[in-house]
Amino acid sequence: MTTIRHEAVVPLSAAGRRFDQALAEMFPDYSRSRLTAWVKAGAVTLDGVPAVPRYLLRGGEQVHLEAELETEVASAPEAIALDIVHEDPYLLVLNKPAGLVVHPGAGNPAGTMLNALLHHDPKLAELPRGGIVHRLDKDTSGLMVVAKTLATHTALVDMLSRHDVERQYEAIVLGTLIAGGTVDAPIGRHIGDRLRQAVRDEEDGKHAVTHYRLRERFRAHTLIQCNLETGRTHQIRVHLAHISHPLVGDPLYGGGLKLPKRATPELTASLRGFRRQALHAERLSFVHPASGETMAFEAPRPPDLDALVVTLRADLAVNGSDEY
Repeated sequence: MTTIRHEAVVPLSAAGRRFDQALAEMFPDYSRSRLTAWVKAGAVTLDGVPAVPRYLLRGGEQVHLEAELETEVASAPEAIALDIVHEDPYLLVLNKPAGLVVHPGAGNPAGTMLNALLHHDPKLAELPRGGIVHRLDKDTSGLMVVAKTLATHTALVDMLSRHDVERQYEAIVLGTLIAGGTVDAPIGRHIGDRLRQAVRDEEDGKHAVTHYRLRERFRAHTLIQCNLETGRTHQIRVHLAHISHPLVGDPLYGGGLKLPKRATPELTASLRGFRRQALHAERLSFVHPASGETMAFEAPRPPDLDALVVTLRADLAVNGSDEY
């Protein structure tokens, strides 16, 4: 458990404002909800006296904050290998393999990326969700950023909410797309299946925007690039299925195996054996919360996805251009 201590003077410009509002601006390294909880617990004082969050300030008061960063997660550390692309005192970027669950949940109490992170750095237990600020689905591979300090976690969550983190994906979809485009359609939980998401109306869904562009066309499939403007659960998978071009191998939204006419034996075997959604988070870019430097990372196409691309190219070379 880590003890934090801060001293500050309320600026005169904060006169007439609520204590919790001014406190969030004075200590931007911590979320407003966390600061409010500390105020209610008596861990923050004004001129040596506890105050309520709604107290109206005069300006010039002395603020003293002394609080314990308690354990936020109870998961056990596990010696699971991590492919760390970058690490510094504030954050780390890793390349998650397909098949690794990010956070424990129903059916996955252990063996997750969080368990691996806690083994790599036990102090991550003091951060919300062990420093994890965004997720990838179990069977999506690629880049993720993880905070190592509370200040970095707060900053990265804020960046994500403002859409200031660039996330670029590569995907293989069913069908031959003619051009790139944008899917702007709200997403919410599927009415009849709690494991799935679906395009909903504006009242029931959350704003979701996915941009996509063509990279390579095959006989009955297309390799595309996707850029997220928002980050809803299963967003790319739902949006591409919505425009009738689901991801290859997607068990929830893919609609089952479809083979092109006269598919080569190699392509048939490759498509039958590809048992995850063909989606890879290939690029991640953001401004480093501590240094202010723009950071950009790329993860190469994983072997299973690369092998599928190679086989699709070979099938096109043998059969020429046609569809199902």
